[in-house]
Amino acid sequence: MNIIKFVQEDDSLQLAAVTEDNTVYPLPYEDFLEIIEKSEDEGVSCLELVSEAVQLTEPLAKDNEGLKLTLPLDAYEVWAAGVTYLKSKHARNYEAYGEEEKVISYYDKVYEADRPEIFLKSTGRRTVGPNQPVYIRSDSNWQIPEPELGLVLNSSGKIVGYTVGNDMSSRDIEGENPLYLPQAKIWKHSCSFGPSIRLAETVENPYDLLITCKITRQGEVVFEESASTAQLKRKYNELIEYLTRDNEVFSGTVLFTGTCIIPGNDFTLNEGDVVEITIPEIGTLRNTVEKQPVKDTLTTP
Repeated sequence: MNIIKFVQEDDSLQLAAVTEDNTVYPLPYEDFLEIIEKSEDEGVSCLELVSEAVQLTEPLAKDNEGLKLTLPLDAYEVWAAGVTYLKSKHARNYEAYGEEEKVISYYDKVYEADRPEIFLKSTGRRTVGPNQPVYIRSDSNWQIPEPELGLVLNSSGKIVGYTVGNDMSSRDIEGENPLYLPQAKIWKHSCSFGPSIRLAETVENPYDLLITCKITRQGEVVFEESASTAQLKRKYNELIEYLTRDNEVFSGTVLFTGTCIIPGNDFTLNEGDVVEITIPEIGTLRNTVEKQPVKDTLTTP
């Protein structure tokens, strides 16, 4: 069972459930956040609430083809974990040192340490959904998408769903100095997730999900690679436990779990590229790449 949100003909938003046979059912909620909060208040699962609503309504369509999908969840915050895959460790070492292996680098330490790297990735106003543009930084020359599995959490840190995440990254900024991580990760439209949320109870094994990233430039595929969440070094509950330590986690918080797909070291995103990240159980998150719109600014002499 998947949760989607789409724009109707009158420009209003409709939350809906998509069943295993791809039938779309409208839900009597404005956002998936309402379902999460109600499940906590009433002590029932999100799946129970959604299934009950589906039984009380008529389907909208047999599939979601043609629907204008938007963010399925208004998440206050999106967090992310870094260096959780071996390939990510190698990539971070290359950014910082110009080689994949460096004796006892700080990335090696993070990869092996008990404490994972966890950072604030985005806020609601900086996050975009399917078919919306992601932006590239004006002060970076080496930028890539990072395809990730996202965990959707309630306020207790319980996983209530899974989504597809795009953790846009500036590799040159992060490689210059690890203290520049926030600038390498956080800017307008640097975070995307969707196109749906897969309810946690309907995922048989979240450590056996195939992730594929395809980047198209002027109609030609310039990068395509797949990997599995089976390659993840850490467990999801381990990442969540550190995220929630002495930290208030809001209902609907999304936690990206790290990337195992990284384009080659000579690759950078260009304006006009199309990034498609697919997890079959969840769908394909598609975003075009744009430069940030130029805004008039006042300068102080």
